[in-house]
Amino acid sequence: MRRTRFACKLITAVATMSVTLPSLASDVCTDDAIVVFDGSGSMAEMGFNNLDEPRILEARRAIEEAIPPIAEDRRIGLVIYGPNGDDDCSGIELYFGPVWNAAPRIIGAVNRLVPTGDTPLTEATKRAVSELSQTSPTGSVVVVTDGKETCMGMPCQLAAELAGGPYTVHVIGFKVRGEFFAWSNENDEAYENAETVARCLADRTGGQYIAAENAKELVNAFHETLGCKLLF
Repeated sequence: MRRTRFACKLITAVATMSVTLPSLASDVCTDDAIVVFDGSGSMAEMGFNNLDEPRILEARRAIEEAIPPIAEDRRIGLVIYGPNGDDDCSGIELYFGPVWNAAPRIIGAVNRLVPTGDTPLTEATKRAVSELSQTSPTGSVVVVTDGKETCMGMPCQLAAELAGGPYTVHVIGFKVRGEFFAWSNENDEAYENAETVARCLADRTGGQYIAAENAKELVNAFHETLGCKLLF
């Protein structure tokens, strides 16, 4: 009789636990997100900057691996800056706002991309935040950049404007390089481990800055900034 009562209590406790366990996906997955991708000419560079292949090739591989599982759980949009402008600094294109199952569209756009133009990352980030404000009261922007703002934009001023607001900006510095001078050692640690000035966008809005030096690290950075966090 005692064993039967114990078994009943155990079954009841397990049933109660199954009801009260928290959801595996945190509420961050309900927020929309937009990827702001660097399509500037430097993404095609290789050679003197210690790159054995153009950045865009590794970026494509990383996106093909990382984005499909992420896009199953949240709405994602895409902005690409660099090409298709009337001049080197006007190439900012909103491909689409946040949508479900965006992976094929993101992969297709990046695979078709021919990197050209300069780096108007401040205006591109501003465009992404503006789009988010039309679709979601909160959300995230993930800026992928290989370097500095080159179009007179002021990312840290934008960061100050966004600080304390409902939108978080994460910045992935992909193969960022410092200034190279002929008389310096190209393998200097400071040269290879430089940070983009856009880091302030992450620092001021509560986002993350992640440096990525290869496709694997870029995959991890996408999962860290875009993926749904698990609660246990």
